[in-house]
Order: sequence, then structure tokens, then C-alpha cells
Amino acid sequence: MPILDQLAAVAEVDVVVTRPDRALGRSRQLRPSPVKVAALARGLNIVDVGSAADIDPHLFEVDLAVVAAFGVIIPSTVLEVPKHGFINLHFSLLPRWRGAAPVFAAIAAGDEETGVSIMRLDEGLDTGPVLAARPVVIGNDETAGDLTDRLAAVGSSLLIETISDLVAGRIVAVPQDEAEATYAPRLGAADRKIDLSLSAAHNARRIRALTPKPGAVLAVDGAPLAVRSAWATNEKLATGQFRKDGERLLVGSGGDALELGRVRPAGKKEMAASAWARGWRDTPVVDYEAMLDR
Repeated sequence: MPILDQLAAVAEVDVVVTRPDRALGRSRQLRPSPVKVAALARGLNIVDVGSAADIDPHLFEVDLAVVAAFGVIIPSTVLEVPKHGFINLHFSLLPRWRGAAPVFAAIAAGDEETGVSIMRLDEGLDTGPVLAARPVVIGNDETAGDLTDRLAAVGSSLLIETISDLVAGRIVAVPQDEAEATYAPRLGAADRKIDLSLSAAHNARRIRALTPKPGAVLAVDGAPLAVRSAWATNEKLATGQFRKDGERLLVGSGGDALELGRVRPAGKKEMAASAWARGWRDTPVVDYEAMLDR
């Protein structure tokens, strides 16, 4: 957790507030959040908070509270407690892509750049005035996981600079332009599904935006096929149709050909799409319309 590491290096971290441990995987074993793991390693005071109702204002009798990917709207009665208020590190250039999934939204939309913003928290959803921002160019083949790692590194450095300037009174917060606001809501199961009626370029971006988590999925012969990587091509292919081309595997997407790179069939390990295709007896069928109805 570069953000916590940077903070702990320059300030006294009084308490780390995080979400409760979650049951993950087939075993449903409880696992702590990454920030909790980092806080435990540093021997910091940790408090689990499941909802806004669980937040005790006395937790924030500190000079400054810093929020990053917390996922809970903080009540106004709590926002007023710290001497310098609450500030939030958000992975977009606000007011573009407010909400829970800004990295996904930026890649899926084909944005050439995104960035990090540090804002004062208010009662709205990422609506507070901006204290500082720094742009970041999105790589042509960059996944959400890779971009998130870069944004975390850039954001943690900017956060330290901003805290120093804020405490010294050298920053003037700039209100966001509501007319320019766009939203990136929390992703659900339906957002994982690849709609092959749309162009190959659209779906290639979407697959990158969903990688590594929660992952993009096609319904093939009635079973889910996780798609880890794919690229748009200049070739044409009927929507939903597969075609082998040497070591390449193409599927029709909106009349274009989408080349599949890495896939994970149900119940199997991740593999090259060409290796998966070698196991076919008959050409499989992508029932994308039925999939989208689920």
C-alpha cells in the first residue's frame, strides 16, 4: 500500500479505519483488506467499519483524515471533527468519473488520459472542491490493474505534497464544475459480460478495463469463458463466429474481428486462446444475446 507507506513516513498515523474482513474464494475464508495487512505489518491501530452507522466521530479527533477507496459515505457530523478536515485521493481528474469505478470507466471510454485528484470531502459523492490534481497518460494496452498501480504511486506522492501545503495554508480549494461531471458507478455482474454486438475496439478496451478484476466473460456453449486479454483487428468476421488463423483465435464482434489472447475456461487454468481452441471438437457457439439477458 504505497499510500499508507508514504503517510507513515512523514506523519504520525493515529488510526487506520478499513472495511471488515471479507469471505473470498471457494473456501469463503475471511481475508483482510490490503490496507489492513499493511497496517498490521506496521503495528498501527486498526478499526473495522462496515457502514456509516458504525463510524465513531471520536476516531477522527486528529489533525487530518485521509481517505482512499474507502467505499462508505462519511456523515457530516464526522467530517467536521478533524482540525484540517477530510481529504480524499480519487483516481480520476475530477469532475470526470466520480464514483466507485473511475479506472474502469476511463479505459472503457477510450480516454487518452486520466489522473489523480485530491479533494476535500463533503456529503456528496466525490463532489468536494479539488486541492490538487495530476494527469496520467493511459497506455494503449494498459489494463486497469497496471493503471491503478501507477495512479497509486503518483497519487501517494501528490498526497504528501498536498498535505504539507494544506497544513501550511498554501492551497486554495477549487470548486468542481458540475456541468462537466461524469459518473462511474460500482461494477456489477452484468458489467463483466462482453456484448459482441459492439465493435472489437470497444470490447478490447472493456476487457482491459476489467482486467484483472472482476474480469470479462463470454458465454460459450452455455459456459462462461473468462477473457484476460484481447485486441481489435482490421479484419471482418460475422458477430459471434470463431475463426482459427494459425496461432491466432478470432471472434466476430460487431462485424469486426476481435483477437483473443489469454482465456480461462470454466473449471480450468488460464491459457493461451489458441491452446483452448486446440481442444475443440466442434466450433463453439457464443450466445451473446442470451448472455446479456441474464
